[in-house]
Amino acid sequence: MSTASATSIRTEPRGVRALRRQLLLLAVLPLLASLLLIALAVRHQTQELVRSERELVESAYMSSKKNELKRSVDLALSVIQPLYDTGRHDEAIQAEAKRLLRSLDNGGGDQYFFAYRFDGECLVLPPQPHLVGQNLWEIRDRDGRPVVQSLIAKAREGSGYFQYVWNKPSLRAEVPKLGYVVGLPRWGWMMGSGIYLDDVGITLRELEQRAHANIWTTMAWITAIALLGIALVGGCALVLNLNGARAADAQLQLMARQVVQSQEAERAHLSRELHDGTGQTLVSIKLLMDSAIGQLRRLGPEGAPATLDKARDRIEDALGEIRTLSHRLRPPLLDTFGLPAALRHLGEEFAEHADLAFFLRERGPAIDLPDEIKTVLFRVTQEALTNIQRHARASRVDLRLVNSASGLRLTVQDDGVGYDAEALRDDPRRGIGLRNMHERLASIGGQLRMQSRPGTTRVIADVPRAAIRRFAPPAGVAGDAAGVTSHTSHTSTRLADAHRSGR
Repeated sequence: MSTASATSIRTEPRGVRALRRQLLLLAVLPLLASLLLIALAVRHQTQELVRSERELVESAYMSSKKNELKRSVDLALSVIQPLYDTGRHDEAIQAEAKRLLRSLDNGGGDQYFFAYRFDGECLVLPPQPHLVGQNLWEIRDRDGRPVVQSLIAKAREGSGYFQYVWNKPSLRAEVPKLGYVVGLPRWGWMMGSGIYLDDVGITLRELEQRAHANIWTTMAWITAIALLGIALVGGCALVLNLNGARAADAQLQLMARQVVQSQEAERAHLSRELHDGTGQTLVSIKLLMDSAIGQLRRLGPEGAPATLDKARDRIEDALGEIRTLSHRLRPPLLDTFGLPAALRHLGEEFAEHADLAFFLRERGPAIDLPDEIKTVLFRVTQEALTNIQRHARASRVDLRLVNSASGLRLTVQDDGVGYDAEALRDDPRRGIGLRNMHERLASIGGQLRMQSRPGTTRVIADVPRAAIRRFAPPAGVAGDAAGVTSHTSHTSTRLADAHRSGR
């Protein structure tokens, strides 16, 4: 199993964090948008309701005031009707009618009866007696409407309502007023009364104020609900993050222990190899050299050659064992002749040791690979072959190295029994080698994919062209000579053979 440093293990992939943020936004933004639309709809509907209610209240109020005003004028008319029905139109009878109108109480100082001649002369006007006897035909309200002319026109028609602006005695201010008049044609009179409408405006303003208060109360509730919803979503996200962090920490600790165990296992393996292999060979060489020295002393030069030949053979064995160990740590072929030669050498040694068939195919133009890319792809291949030897029970391994415009692809395929990818992914105690391969490729911007079923397992390592350019040395710095062409394949094979023959 290849080793990996604990610092290369991340508690949580960057993509997972980004996905969590996106999910949080997808939860919060629709909630806020929905509440905003609800608030706008409520506000619009409330304003429409206020407008409709205002129109309804104003219409009902005006209808009520008109009826009240008509009854009041009809009552006053009934008081002077006996005088009018006498048929007289002299000053005495009219003076009595004026006195009766002035004496009538129509609800206080702001509600009174008035009378004018058809020519505009004021006959009865209790709040403003100084105007009595004056001709007010040309008088207009602040909006420019001819008040007396309009009232007389309604009286000539028999009766009618007219709205205008007039001075209100209790306020000493001009406010809207609704007048109702009737005509007394034989006397040439217009008689009527009016109701000030400022209380209608006060009622409508109070209605609008209550409606606006209700709108703000509703908005406050919607805002509170929005804040509560955001708080709940944030709380759930926090709980999920804490749980995810705990799980990631537990997985990190487990993976760190496994990495340490892997490192210790590798060191123990190297220790055993050095002690049981190279160490014993060197002891044997020492004994042979001691024997050769003794023979030289006893027998002279003729007695030592055979022993020295054996010592030389043992030295060659020791060199071979040291070379094998160094190749396992980092093969010289990787730096000297490039990735294809190193992969072929690794695969052929693996095939010889595991007793299976090995094939390497290369396709694409030549490329100079940065050291980081070569090392990662070599280690991924080494880990994949180790997994095949331990678990696959395969009889054939195909290694394919393809260089294309999009990047570099390394595929390791075997015909073994396969494995359960979901079980390895769900159990953090298993598949440490696969996770190491993922981590190694992620460190250079690559991606690892695995496809497995009984009879075929593929490990596919993709390194995009941008990652290769990112790790490439500056211009003018000599790169490696790793080619991925058919010609390079033959050259790599010859170099690997030469390297093996020189062990």
